[in-house]
Amino acid sequence: MRAAVYHGQRDVRVESFPEPSATLAPDAVRLRVTRVALCGTDAGEYAHGPRMIPLTRRHPGSGHLGPTVLGHEVLGEIIGVGAGVESDALASGTRVVLGAGVWCGSCAWCVAGRTNLCERSYTLGLSTHGGLTELLDAPAAMCRVVPEGCADDAAAMAQPLAVALHAVRRAQVDRGDAVVLIGAGGIGLFVLAGLVARGAHVVAIDVDPERLAAATRMGAAAALDARGDGELEEAAFAALGGRAADVVVEASGAPSSPALAQRLVARGGRIMLVGLQAQPRELDLHDLVLREVDVLTSVAHVCGSDLPEALSLLADGRLAAEALDRVIPLEAIVDEGLEPLAAGRVGGKIVVAPCE
Repeated sequence: MRAAVYHGQRDVRVESFPEPSATLAPDAVRLRVTRVALCGTDAGEYAHGPRMIPLTRRHPGSGHLGPTVLGHEVLGEIIGVGAGVESDALASGTRVVLGAGVWCGSCAWCVAGRTNLCERSYTLGLSTHGGLTELLDAPAAMCRVVPEGCADDAAAMAQPLAVALHAVRRAQVDRGDAVVLIGAGGIGLFVLAGLVARGAHVVAIDVDPERLAAATRMGAAAALDARGDGELEEAAFAALGGRAADVVVEASGAPSSPALAQRLVARGGRIMLVGLQAQPRELDLHDLVLREVDVLTSVAHVCGSDLPEALSLLADGRLAAEALDRVIPLEAIVDEGLEPLAAGRVGGKIVVAPCE
């Protein structure tokens, strides 16, 4: 079978790859992979890695070492079920999405329900072989059934949407909250969908007019261009009705954005940091303490709660239609996928169809 294999920086090859063993693990399912969405992490590994891929040092969780099949936002059709899988829902022919992160189920974090923080966790497509291939074996526990009527291209976005919904849930956003979203890119627009679904009044900030237009179509009450003349904060307060934000979600990773979030948040409010910063950043801790501002962070998602909610939001196709940029074959993964994504020339999600 064919697979997109990472060999190093700017070295991803579509090549022949061994099929899974004839013996399926008792707790696993075998998938015919139908869709895999790409994300900024894939592009970052391609352009600047290896950062997370264990190319030269064995991963402590997965045990994997060496070239790695990419792809962690996976949709597939079950074609085999392990003998120990007890769920009747995971039957041959069923479409499922994967939660990407594998957890042990027994550490303190897993027992507490925070499987995304598992001390022995690893990620398919980053810590070991992933879904940019034709066949994939995956733990049954990380599979969630796709609702009838949810198109394949939409379902492929469930994992990144789950990441966004996890952040929204941790930020404790309620109906009527005034929220500023900094960054309306790939993850930011999914955060926006979660905020709108909870009834928040959202002001989106970005530097890209197309992203801002998309944010407006997706329900942002206002969309502000951060490239303005220095009156961004005043414009944000005006869009919130003359007040500061109950919650500010930083989803851009831009160096200046955490400090901007602090200036926009209200006394007693919350800052949720989602975007990854390349370097340490300064915050005015004196101000944060005196105004009792909570600074929160979010990583990945909890498969059991966030992934089903993501599938529910994607089922009618409207969000996916707004978010989808293109669907490409596996052979085009570099030229039409990773290269434009790394260069920032993509307006939405790129989805790969490995078996077409």
